[in-house]
Amino acid sequence: MKPRKIILTVTNDLTFDQRMQKVSESLAKGGWEVILVGRKKRESKPFKPLLYSVHRIPCFFQKGKLFYIEYNLKLTWYLLTHTYNSVCSVDLDTILPGVIVSKLKGNKIIFDAHEYFTEVPEVYQRKNIKAIWEWIAKYTIPKTDTCITVGYALAEIFEKKYHKKFNVILNTPKLEEPITLNSDSIPRYILYQGALNKGRGIENMILAMHSIDIEFHIVGEGDLSQYLRELVEKEKLQNKVKFLGFMEPKELKTYSSNAYLGLNVSENLGLSYFYSLNNKFFDYIHAELPSLINPFPEYKNLLELYKVGLECPSSPDDLAAKTLLLLNNKELYNELKNNCKLAKQEWNWQNQEQNILTIYESK
Repeated sequence: MKPRKIILTVTNDLTFDQRMQKVSESLAKGGWEVILVGRKKRESKPFKPLLYSVHRIPCFFQKGKLFYIEYNLKLTWYLLTHTYNSVCSVDLDTILPGVIVSKLKGNKIIFDAHEYFTEVPEVYQRKNIKAIWEWIAKYTIPKTDTCITVGYALAEIFEKKYHKKFNVILNTPKLEEPITLNSDSIPRYILYQGALNKGRGIENMILAMHSIDIEFHIVGEGDLSQYLRELVEKEKLQNKVKFLGFMEPKELKTYSSNAYLGLNVSENLGLSYFYSLNNKFFDYIHAELPSLINPFPEYKNLLELYKVGLECPSSPDDLAAKTLLLLNNKELYNELKNNCKLAKQEWNWQNQEQNILTIYESK
């Protein structure tokens, strides 16, 4: 049997990319020789998975156009000098080397879109930059053999735009035994986990804390890290809002299970946010944690299947009102919590894994 070797490419630090870690592990268990290629930052932590290999590309430039040019040139050279049967390019920022080299070698090229790349705020607000990425998308995506994305609404949009079928792989956690907690001895808190970036609803939740009597715990860092800390001091909410920084996935799972309510409320800052399906949506479900959720298309469709949280606009008044409702209405809260238990039996990585193997092995 011909050996199956695949290279998966991203531009981020591999340590915290849980989706690509799961994909790599699933493919390795399915008989593939897997190399996951990502970026080596100055602060990158050691990362040596057991079932697959990793390669990290160091770059002199750390952001902006020069970073993307440098990274793509180095990635092109890496692909040219290594043997593989298939390459999976994750998002538009790695697709050009994948398509060019794979076509030169006659190998299979897979495209995995984790977001609506040309509609993220950093891109769509800059006309010339967006035009470049749109050109790359229109040139490369039709040349791929297989396309994947993270949600059904995005798949429909991409299929109409690029005239290619997009398979959906939901970014769900692995189904594991629930963490047993002594709820009587654990303080209740609202949890936000993820990047501290613009439009995530974090600052509005901070303002809503004036009306809420439990704490708000923030796990993660990002562009707004300093601004949000200053906002908490300005509003004199240091006794209610706690910043926990980064957490390793295993530690975060326990911390999520201890929380009372999850926050997943983004603002509509463009089509990328509007059609997003954040990882935390499924992470909260697997922690059996009801959450406040964007009233956006992907979430509305999933909430019709399992009501695992409440739709909530991102204003401080709405956030306060929905939080107080769930603090005071135990019957509603327990209904949402029980729905999380049901939903994770369907929305889990074990169910997605077989789809992955089928998609990657297709001709």
